Amino acid sequence: MTGVDPAAASLAIARRKPGADQVDWRCGTVDSLAALQVDLAVMTGNVAQVFLTDQSWSALLHDVHGLLNPEGHLVYETRRMSDRAWERWAEDSDASTVDVPGVGPVHHWREVLSVDLPLVSFRHAYRFPTGDVIDSESTLRFRSDAENRESLLRAGFTEIDVRDAPDRPGAEFVYLARA
Repeated sequence: MTGVDPAAASLAIARRKPGADQVDWRCGTVDSLAALQVDLAVMTGNVAQVFLTDQSWSALLHDVHGLLNPEGHLVYETRRMSDRAWERWAEDSDASTVDVPGVGPVHHWREVLSVDLPLVSFRHAYRFPTGDVIDSESTLRFRSDAENRESLLRAGFTEIDVRDAPDRPGAEFVYLARA
C-alpha cells in the first residue's frame, strides 16, 4: 500500500498510527507517482474538494486514471452541497479545548470566512497556553452530483456508483468509479 500527501506534517502523524509500517508513505502528489500501477486509489477526508478549478480537478482525475490497472477503481467522498455544512460550521464554530500532553490546554475554533458557492472559505485556529495562535485558512469547492459524474466520465472512468456515506447519511456522496 502506498500513501501520498503533499503535507509532510500530515505524513509524520500518519506514520505514527497503528499499521503505518505497512504503508509506503510518500510526500508529494498523485503526479509524482507516475511509475506506479494500482488496483485501487482512495481519496479520503473530502480531499476532492480542495481542487478548486475545473482544470486542477480534471488533471487529478486523469492522473489517477493513469495509475489504475485495467479494471482498477477510484473511491472518494465529497460533501453534498445540498447539506450546506458551512451553515453548521458558522453556527457552532466548532469551539473546543483539548488537553495536549506536554503542551496543556489547546483551544480550537473554526469560522466561516466567505460563502460564494460553489466555494466556501473558512479558518481553523488554535490558541496554545502560551497565548500563541496558529491558524489555517482553507477553501473548499462543493460540486454537484452531476458535476462529479461528468468529470469522472470525461477522465475515462466508467461504471460510476454513488452511495451515501454510512457514517454521515445525507451529508456526503461516496463515488466508486472503474477505470
